[in-house]
Amino acid sequence: MEKYNTFDGHNDVLFRLYLKNHILAYQDFLNGDNEGQLDLPRMKEANFKGGFFAIYVPSQEAAITDSDKPIKYDDMKKDQYSLPLPELIESDIALPIVMRKISLLSQIEKYSQGEVKICTNGEELEQSFQERSLSVIMHIEGAECIDENFYNLEALYRTGLRSIGPVWSRPTIFGEGVPFSFPSSPDVGGGLTDLGIELIKHCNDLNIIVDTSHLNEKGFWDVAKNSIHPLIATHSNAHAICPHTRNLTDQQLDAIKDTKGMVGVNFAPAFLRKDGKMLSDTNIQLIADHFKYLIDYLGEDHVGFGSDFDGAMMPKDLRSVLGMSKLTQLLVDQGFNDNLMHKIYHQNWLEIIKHILK
Repeated sequence: MEKYNTFDGHNDVLFRLYLKNHILAYQDFLNGDNEGQLDLPRMKEANFKGGFFAIYVPSQEAAITDSDKPIKYDDMKKDQYSLPLPELIESDIALPIVMRKISLLSQIEKYSQGEVKICTNGEELEQSFQERSLSVIMHIEGAECIDENFYNLEALYRTGLRSIGPVWSRPTIFGEGVPFSFPSSPDVGGGLTDLGIELIKHCNDLNIIVDTSHLNEKGFWDVAKNSIHPLIATHSNAHAICPHTRNLTDQQLDAIKDTKGMVGVNFAPAFLRKDGKMLSDTNIQLIADHFKYLIDYLGEDHVGFGSDFDGAMMPKDLRSVLGMSKLTQLLVDQGFNDNLMHKIYHQNWLEIIKHILK
């Protein structure tokens, strides 16, 4: 079986390393700590050569307990659920955490002996993807660290930030996200605030990618109205298969298709399964089913991976990035031809990034 080089729409390995709370955490990633789902040696073995590296600010209760994102998986094993979201975090609290994670990513690049590169434009990414073990797009998942005057945005851009999700479900001064609810429409809560619309316009000016994953439906339509770029959901699935708030309705997919946008398929079981349950005993066939639905709807040039490695529970066959070989074999066995495999594994992401990050 051919190995396909992978570029992924979303991972949270920086959050996992941040929780170690020691200054040499970057070495754990570079040398391989065999913890969580990603580190450089395992990524190299799996031909996992790039992706959006998310910078996420944990809610204060999560930071105190060193827990994962404040979502209780046990509650997501019920037939129905709607999890309360944490409170808004002020920018002066969020910014130091973001800077620590940027420093961590910079150390990974600095001490990788040329194997890792933070890429700031599409052509640089395309060249790096061919030459290096790992190519990174710096992404903020939740814009808590950006102040209402947008001073921080310009500074963060200069550090290499090229992608922003205005919210991680939890509200920000820019808008509201979706609670983790099943079964439910993503049409819950208000859309972007006036500051949120201003944020989109700043992203237009700087050619920063805007990620609609975690936004509620009103916020999605506000992005669609105000963004000049193709609509992107880095790690979301098809609501028609799994009616979870985190997934995209056919109407949203229509808008993504109209803008020649992009969707990254999320591996988290609760966003794959028809019953919306977060269970590791989940067949990776469901990942293939979401791929098929999205490819049929959007076309084969507009779908890729959005794994959520190190940010969510994974199906049992994907407990680390090394499980990608099982998914590859499954897709090949189900008729995904070589051309399509190259597209969904990396070409589609590289093309749209090259289009936006001019």
